[in-house]
Amino acid sequence: MTEGIILETRNLTVGYGRKPVVSGVDMALRAGEITAVAGENGCGKSTLLKTLGGAIPPLSGTMEAMGQDITGLSAKERAKLMAIVMTRAVRPDYFTCHDMVSSGRYPYTGRLGTLSDHDLDIVEEAMEITGTRDIKDRYMSEISDGQRQLVMLSRAIAQEPKILLLDEPTNFLDIKHKKLFADVVKGLVSKGEMTVIMSMHELDIVKETADRVMTIKNGGILKQGKTSDILTDAFIAELFDLSH
Repeated sequence: MTEGIILETRNLTVGYGRKPVVSGVDMALRAGEITAVAGENGCGKSTLLKTLGGAIPPLSGTMEAMGQDITGLSAKERAKLMAIVMTRAVRPDYFTCHDMVSSGRYPYTGRLGTLSDHDLDIVEEAMEITGTRDIKDRYMSEISDGQRQLVMLSRAIAQEPKILLLDEPTNFLDIKHKKLFADVVKGLVSKGEMTVIMSMHELDIVKETADRVMTIKNGGILKQGKTSDILTDAFIAELFDLSH
């Protein structure tokens, strides 16, 4: 693996069953950068992230993180390496926000799942980073969509991953919470604590947040590179068929 590369795929094909959705993905995530995956709805952005996160197996190709093949990692090993925040989070009615964030420490606890003082400190710090400490005792069913996504981001931070996968994380959020979410993610990366890959169709957020962008169209990678180089008006029109 090339120096400075945290996650790398070679000729990766992702899909469901035997049906490919995106093929030939050659990707290299660099340490301390945010990479956005952009494209039309249904192009395979979420399928790619779910494959990287271990929710579905790759159809072919390789995936390496920190120099090791990640396809054979156990759930606990993978959870120490990467965390994922989905568009719609699981919302147990009887979980408080603190309970939910605490569950991010499960890869590090013993069989009984008992949190140490160190674990609790990490949970508190994660909620401080996202500004959710003031709602820690409220139930997940009682908070807004924006607050819920910030709580789920807190849970991911509490896992202490090297790689953070965000699958359309700002869908259904208002402008205030979109900005809050983006600011927290940029802050994490600026500290050198995480490398981020996020699927997103909101190009205004991509332009403000992502260092690099990878675009998907017609079952493959159309173009990838520095965000400022890729997302020109002409290319956006091509990506989303706006000229027709």
